Amino acid sequence: MINVRPLAIGVVGVVLLTHGLEGRGLAQYRNFTLGSDLASVSALAGIAATEARTIHRRPAVLQDLEWRPSHWTAGSMTATGDPVERIAFSFYNDQLFRIVVDYGHDRTEGMTTTDMIEAISAVYGVPATRTTGPARLASRVETESGTAVARWADAEQLVSLYRTSTYGEAFRLIVSEPRLDALARTAEIRAARLDEQEAPRREIARQKKERDDERAAAEKARAANKRIFRP
Repeated sequence: MINVRPLAIGVVGVVLLTHGLEGRGLAQYRNFTLGSDLASVSALAGIAATEARTIHRRPAVLQDLEWRPSHWTAGSMTATGDPVERIAFSFYNDQLFRIVVDYGHDRTEGMTTTDMIEAISAVYGVPATRTTGPARLASRVETESGTAVARWADAEQLVSLYRTSTYGEAFRLIVSEPRLDALARTAEIRAARLDEQEAPRREIARQKKERDDERAAAEKARAANKRIFRP
């Protein structure tokens, strides 16, 4: 009988080590580095930059890009063993400031929190204590990610491991740059206020366009019908 827990630890550990140990510290997840632009990230992921979703355009450009890596080796039917189910990249003015990694439930099944911390510590080093670093307000993504179980931090970057139960028990890793994350949150709040302030004007413009379109359609129908009408 196969012991699932050691096998799962081996898969996650090998994948994390293979892609992560490149000496760039907490600013990197595999080959993706915080601060990179959208074009670079989309090229590495092998998806078009046009797949990115623009959330706001002012007072700053906020964009998200989602990637679901293939679990099969190119050109074969061999499974890669990659535990990553989905990666979401977030950009502030074309700078990558957050990487959200969701590990598949079936590829971490049976693993404990300690198992995951050990595997990720092999890449990022010893986890920080709860009191390390200044207090900061958690972002919406962080509060929706479940229970924080470990964090790795330095002066500029933060890596956090969460245990989530949104779609069954699983794990999520968030790699972020708190400074840009804070700027993005501020921009999002300001964008919402601008949208609210401009809503009445946009509604008036929408209604005017609707009337103009109806008038133009009626004139076009009148001209066509007048030309062919015979009493």
